[in-house]
Amino acid sequence: MTETRMTHAQALAEALIGEMRADPAISVIGSYVFGLGPSSAQMGRIRQEFGARVFDPPSAEAAIVMLATGAALAGGRPFVSIGTAAFSLVAWSALVNEAANVHYQSGGRSSVPAVFHMLHGVRAGAAPQHATSPQAQFWNNPGLEIVLPASPADAKGLMTTALRSDNPTIFIDHPRYLETEGAVPDGAHALPFGQGRLCREGRDVTIVATSWMVKVALDAAQMLAAEGIEAEVFDPRTLVPFDDEGLFASVERTGRLVVVDECVINTSVASEIAARVAEHRFDALRAPIARVARPAVPAPFSAPLEEMVLPSADRIVGAVQGLMRRG
Repeated sequence: MTETRMTHAQALAEALIGEMRADPAISVIGSYVFGLGPSSAQMGRIRQEFGARVFDPPSAEAAIVMLATGAALAGGRPFVSIGTAAFSLVAWSALVNEAANVHYQSGGRSSVPAVFHMLHGVRAGAAPQHATSPQAQFWNNPGLEIVLPASPADAKGLMTTALRSDNPTIFIDHPRYLETEGAVPDGAHALPFGQGRLCREGRDVTIVATSWMVKVALDAAQMLAAEGIEAEVFDPRTLVPFDDEGLFASVERTGRLVVVDECVINTSVASEIAARVAEHRFDALRAPIARVARPAVPAPFSAPLEEMVLPSADRIVGAVQGLMRRG
């Protein structure tokens, strides 16, 4: 398989363009897919080829999600750009009460093949109203597939699968990734949901991370390697479905677990992953599970305070060192 080096945003655009060429039922609602920076130019590629299938609605997230849900029920396959993930809270009922429940409540006779794309995370003075990471909240509501890519190749492969899925899919990107580069397979490239990625092998500790925290975890693993501690980094890629077996296999190899999460620590993604390991692989653990996540405070506007609340490579290293001392 040949590969081309491209940015995360270009990889997303490749998936959208490829699937829109293959399936005329796919439409795009909203234009904030690639943020407001240089990556926003990717939207021009989509408009140029599929202008009649790109719609720019007003800022009315609840109405947009309900419109997309209805379109999906009527045979369409809408891709909805919600923009900043905090705006999904405005459409909460439409997402978790309607789109997520249609298949179950219809006895499997109806489905909502829609992708709801959003950009999450603390970055660049976004302040609380624009720095939400709602993936744990979505995980608490059955009926939604949840995707968190952490590389350009995964962005293309997971987006392709999302656009082909007959289920409502929450696709959560991080704006810090949009301009990062990596090798991406050429042509059609679809990754199965529920299959995690072992980003780095190690013998001493498993670090589980999603989205931007994968990059931070890999930085921490490099720092730990200089101390002679070999950390394994596991990215589940999708929360629903979740790769329990991949997670458990890693913990069985290392006997220690640190979960890194940009969600607020209370009832977070880290909390659920830690609970699964404690419930199903407790005997494999040689030390307590550690979580490195945002404290339960609003995201500050101040840049120094913003950095203080974010999980960092230094905080991960400290958590691992603590586990190594304990067993």
